[in-house]
Amino acid sequence: MKQRAFKQVDVFTARPYYGNPLAVVLDGAGLSADEMQHFTNWTNLSECTFVLPPTDASADYKLRIFCPGRELPFAGHPTLGTCHAWLEAGGQPKGEFIIQECSIGLVKIRRDGQRLAFAAPPLIKNGALDEADVQLIARALACSAATSSRTVGVTTDRIGAV
Repeated sequence: MKQRAFKQVDVFTARPYYGNPLAVVLDGAGLSADEMQHFTNWTNLSECTFVLPPTDASADYKLRIFCPGRELPFAGHPTLGTCHAWLEAGGQPKGEFIIQECSIGLVKIRRDGQRLAFAAPPLIKNGALDEADVQLIARALACSAATSSRTVGVTTDRIGAV
C-alpha cells in the first residue's frame, strides 16, 4: 500500500482542537472513489478531502470532498481547510488567487496573510423542494415534515432526535 501525506486540520481557528476538524489527503492521485469513501469513513470526521492534479489548466489543484456515505460537489470548510493544508505543504498558486477545481467548477480563493476567503459558488438547486425531497429529509431526520413554498419545517416529539 502506498504511503500518502495526510493532515488533520482545525478550520476556523488558530487554537488546536477548537475548530471544525477536516482530514486532508495531500496526494489523492490514483485512489478510486470507493477508496476515498472508505478512508473518509475510517477518519470518523464530518468531511475528508483529497487533493489531485488539476484537469483545468487554470486551476492550482483539484479537490474531491467526501463525507460519511457520499461525495459532495462543494463545501465551505473543506475548501478553506484544504487550501490551508496545500499551502502549508508547499503549494504555490499560479497567480494572485488560489484556484481550486471541484465538482461545481472553479473556486477562487483569496489569501490575506493567514486568512483565506472565497466567494460562494452559484446554487446548484434553488426554489421550492419537491415532495420526494421533503420526505427524504424527514426520513433522514426521523421526523415528520411540513412544507411551504420556500421552507421546510420539521417536527419531532422525541427530544434529541435531531
